[in-house]
Order: sequence, then C-alpha cells, then structure tokens
Amino acid sequence: MTKRSLILDCDPGQDDAIAILLALASEEEIELLGITTVAGNVPLALTTSNACRICELAGRPDVKIFAGASQPLFRKLVTAEWIHGNSGLDGANLPDPSMPLQAGHAVDFIIDTCLAAEDKSITICPIGPMTNVALALMKEPTIIPKIREIVCMGGAIKELGNTTPAAEFNIYVDPHAAKVVLDAGVEFVMMPLDVTHKALVTPERLQKLKDLNSPVGEVCGGMLDYFNRFDMTRYGFDGGPLHDPCVIAYLIDPELFKGRRVHLDIETASELTMGNTLADWWGIEEKEPNAYICDDLDVDGFFDMLTKRLARIKA
Repeated sequence: MTKRSLILDCDPGQDDAIAILLALASEEEIELLGITTVAGNVPLALTTSNACRICELAGRPDVKIFAGASQPLFRKLVTAEWIHGNSGLDGANLPDPSMPLQAGHAVDFIIDTCLAAEDKSITICPIGPMTNVALALMKEPTIIPKIREIVCMGGAIKELGNTTPAAEFNIYVDPHAAKVVLDAGVEFVMMPLDVTHKALVTPERLQKLKDLNSPVGEVCGGMLDYFNRFDMTRYGFDGGPLHDPCVIAYLIDPELFKGRRVHLDIETASELTMGNTLADWWGIEEKEPNAYICDDLDVDGFFDMLTKRLARIKA
C-alpha cells in the first residue's frame, strides 16, 4: 500500500484529537502535509488552539496548522459543547499552546498544496464540517485532478442521526459544503455512524490507553472519560464511539473495514431532514455509485492498532 500525502481538516474535539495523534504516530503510512481547522464542535478559535495543543502534546510543534472557515457556507453555526465541553477538549487539561499558527488561510493552503502536487496524489480527510474543502473546490476547481481521494467522517446510513433524527453532526452543520465535496467527482469514502458507533471505548479499552504511562495516555484517558459520558447516557453504550480516528485507521489498514460502493446524496433543502445522507444501499434507483461507505469494522483490530500506535508517542 502506498503512503498517503494527507491534509487533515478537523474541528478538535476529543475524537479529532485522537485522530491527529494516530496520524502523527503513523509516519510509515501517512505523510501529514498540514492540519486545517474549521468551526464545528466548538468555534474556530478553539478548534485551532486545540489542534496546536495536540501537536505539542505529541512533540510535533513543526506541524503546519492553518485556521479556516468560522461559519458554514449558508447556515448559522451549530456547535456541540454539550458533548465536548466548553473547551472542545474537556478532560485533557492541556496548557495553552505556544507553537506558531501559519499565517495563511486553510482554504489557500489546501489549494496551494494540491496545485503543487502530482495528479491523484493528495488525500484530504475532513473529520469535521466540510466547509474548508468545499470552499477550496469552488475557488479553484483545477485542484480536483490532484486529489487522490477524500475520506471523511460523517453521515448516517442505516442508523438514525445524532444531531437530528435525520442527520449526523458533521453533515448537519454544513450540508451544502458536504454536497459540494460529494459532487466534485473525486473518489469519496465515508465513515458514517453505522461504523463509528461500533468503535466503542469500553472501560477495558480505555484502561489500556491509560496504562500507556505516558503524557499521551494520560491525556487520552482524561479526554475519553469526559467524552464517553454523553453516548453512554444517551444510547446505553458500553463506551463512547471514536468517530474520527476511523478515518485515519482506514488509511493505515483498510482491511479493518467493510463497506460497499453506492449512490449517495445529501439533503440541503428540507429543514425536517437537513443534512440527511441518503445512500441507495440496495441499488434501487440503479444510479452510478459515487461513494464508498463503510458500515462495519474489526473492532478489536482497530483498538489494538490504535493503542500500539499511540504507545509510540513518548513526548
């Protein structure tokens, strides 16, 4: 499997934070070109400082971090402090970052990086609302041939939504952006709630992270103690789901996941079902598939890889 040259677009968020750590711990599979931040789980100023905090935790203040869109394309911003806490990383207890933020805008970084690359060589991973990626595609559509694939966390196919009965949070926050990205014609892979709700941080799995006896293990333990409480209370789960790290794990070892190619569309008109990800799972409409959607994973393999990779970070 070839190494991916990756732009990670995120809105940290505890699960985004662990996705960043997993990417940083996986240099044999992932060349992290930069991190772009977007408003989502919390406002932009916090998602940006949180990305810096996590890179400093990993001993990687050299990572390029670019702040991006502070609002969705057309809708009012919806945030999720009731899940992530007011900081977005409640439970982490990390100091304010000191690493420099890059001067440019995230959208321009995405464009410039793609234009300078070979065709089909850049992987973009939106694990928050897709505003930055959509803006880049609309501003400079000539980047499309440069993109190998877009692998995102978002949506719900056979599951109900987690923000409205019809919609998952990332898609709901900016459904118009998600539709722009989907309709761009780039290879599109989606990790919906159907798969991420299987990646549960049970007490046993959480203890293995705490037992790393490292700053990363301590921070992950604190973050997930806080993060788990919401889904365990709402759904009766045995732990909280690690949504965003599924994207990075797929890039490292796609054999951990199962899915199928289907035709996907995203609702942008109806307030009742805004942000719904409608997948023709059974090919009823006989339309050309435009997305690969994962709906299952090797849970033990996923957590085994995650724990071993995070153990590499000794900073």
